[in-house]
Amino acid sequence: MKLTIRTYKLQLKHPFTISRGTRTEIPSLIVELQENGLSGFGEATENPFYKASVAAFENELVQKREIIEVASTKTPEEYWDYLYPHFKDNMFLLCALDEAYTDLYTQKKGLKLYEYWNLEPRNLPQSNYTIGIDSIENMVAKMKEMPWPIYKIKLGAKNDLEIVTELRKHSDAVFRIDANCGWNVNETIKNSIELLKLGVEFIEQPLAPTNWKGAKIVFDNSYLPIIADESCLTERDIEKCHNHFHGINIKLMKCGGLTPAKRMISKAKNLGLKTMVGCMTESSVGISAIAHISPMLDYVDMDGALLLKNDVASGVKLENGNIIFSNLNGIGVELITTIPNISLKK
Repeated sequence: MKLTIRTYKLQLKHPFTISRGTRTEIPSLIVELQENGLSGFGEATENPFYKASVAAFENELVQKREIIEVASTKTPEEYWDYLYPHFKDNMFLLCALDEAYTDLYTQKKGLKLYEYWNLEPRNLPQSNYTIGIDSIENMVAKMKEMPWPIYKIKLGAKNDLEIVTELRKHSDAVFRIDANCGWNVNETIKNSIELLKLGVEFIEQPLAPTNWKGAKIVFDNSYLPIIADESCLTERDIEKCHNHFHGINIKLMKCGGLTPAKRMISKAKNLGLKTMVGCMTESSVGISAIAHISPMLDYVDMDGALLLKNDVASGVKLENGNIIFSNLNGIGVELITTIPNISLKK
C-alpha cells in the first residue's frame, strides 16, 4: 500500500460555538491508502480539547510510514489490531487509518461497507442538524435556513431555557440538547423538567466527564434520558457508563475508528444502553464512514459536512435528515480535486 497525506482547512458556514468556545474553521487531515488503482480514505480533524493537532498527525504518519504501508492481506479487524500498539496514544490518527484501510479493503471485495458487515440499510435513524450557541435571533435564523426534522441544540449559556423556549416557538421538530459539560447536577435535573415540557428527546453530556458521582445522581433523578459523550471515549468506558447514563454517543476519532466502534455498539446494547454515533465536524470522508454503521444505531449525528462552506469530498448525503448512500463501494467517497491540499508531507 502507498500512504498519501492531505490536509485542509474546513471553513464553517457560521461561527460554531459550544460551551467550551467558538471555531470558524477546522483543520482536517485526510489519509489515503492506495493499492492497484484503488484508494481508501479516512479522516482526523484537529481538536484542542483532546490536544489533537493536524501538524502532529502529519509528523507521526511520516515517522511510521513503513508500519502503515504493509501488504494489505489483513482484514480490517486484523489491521486495526496490528496498528493499535503503534498508535494507541493517538486514537484520532488510528481512526483515520482504520477508515482508510476498511474503505480500501471493502472496495477490493467489490462491496459497500455495510454489505461487508451484513447490515441492511433500512429503517435507518435520521440525523439531527446542530445549532451552535449564538444569540437567540441567530439560532432561530439558522433553523429557518435549514428546516430539519431533528435539531441538536448546543447549550451551556446563561439563558439556556430561554433559548429552547424561543426556538420551540419556531419549530415542532424533535429537539436534542447537548450541554458539552456545561451544567452542574442540580441544574441538569431542574432543566430536565422544563426541557421535557418543551419536547426534548434527551440531554447529552451535561456534566464534566470525570463527575461520575454526579452522573449517578442525574441518572437516578433526571426526567429525560442522559447520553454520555465526553464520558465515553473508548471501549473501556462502556461498563462505567452503565447505570450512570441511559445511552452513549460514540465518536469514531475518540475510540480509534469503525472497528472498535462496532464492538462498542454491541457491548453497549448488551448492557441495555441506547447507542448513537456522532461526528466532530468532519468532511464527507468521516461522515460517510459513520453512515455505514448507522443500521446498528438508535440515534445518529452526522451533520458535520452540512456545516461546512467547503466540503473536500463527495459521498454519503443527508436529505431532510435521511441518509442517502453513494453508489460507490467501500465507504463511498471521492475527493474533490479542486480543493487544494495544503500538506507539505506527501
